[in-house]
Amino acid sequence: MAKQKKQSQGSIAQNKKARHDYFIEHKFEAGLVLSGWEVKSLRAGKAQLVDSYVLLKNGEAWLIGCHIAPLTAACTHVIADPLRTRKLLLNKRELEKLTNAVQQKGYACVALALYWKAHLIKCEIGLGKGKKEYDKRNTEKERDSDRELHRAVRNKGKED
Repeated sequence: MAKQKKQSQGSIAQNKKARHDYFIEHKFEAGLVLSGWEVKSLRAGKAQLVDSYVLLKNGEAWLIGCHIAPLTAACTHVIADPLRTRKLLLNKRELEKLTNAVQQKGYACVALALYWKAHLIKCEIGLGKGKKEYDKRNTEKERDSDRELHRAVRNKGKED
């Protein structure tokens, strides 16, 4: 039996700001078209999705603003552009759903996460409506009250 190389599982990068700024209504899973140095950087966890979004143009989806930092030990004959536009791989049906929804008022398409699925790198795309300032405050208050409730329940169990 040959030894199998173990792949790193789980999340590479999260976009917490997108969940703060948008009500995410639908999620889609998309593949990414990457070059070799980008995959090596993602294995090392050198990615940021903070200001990234998805642009739908000519029946294709493009990831814009995703920063993948090149490794210093990567190949030197390739000029690495950390902010280059990357193509997303989606079904025709999914692209039509996204395009129709984005054309409606208030909907945006943002990248939520990059993660490993077996040996492939996937991008989770969220379709959501923008939050107003008071919505963000309400969400924060709910989160704080839930945290206090869980803390009280946890401490109640320790006191007995």
